[in-house]
Amino acid sequence: MSLPNCPKCQSEYTYQDGDLLICPECSHEWKEGELNQAEEVAQIKDANGNLLVNGDTVTVIKDLKIKGSSSVVKVGTKVKNIRLLPEASDGHDIDCKVDGIGAIKLKSEYVKKV
Repeated sequence: MSLPNCPKCQSEYTYQDGDLLICPECSHEWKEGELNQAEEVAQIKDANGNLLVNGDTVTVIKDLKIKGSSSVVKVGTKVKNIRLLPEASDGHDIDCKVDGIGAIKLKSEYVKKV
């Protein structure tokens, strides 16, 4: 029986433990039937419903105060080369660098794709 590659890192060295499939390289665990559901959950969309991918350029659609600082990311700020974080637990699913501020994480509901 041939096991599928890991959906997270595409490793071919997956193994089965009971009803779970496990990747020894990234420690990702999943059930064989959950593969399609995991791919759907990993999709991140902007405020207009457009699908975002790594490397996209987005524009901020709302003034965003930065916690612990007096800085603000203004409406219309362009953010280039974003990196998506589909497993973010706090809702901040975009990692990026903003000119004049530095590295921050944004919520996809406050950006639109350019």
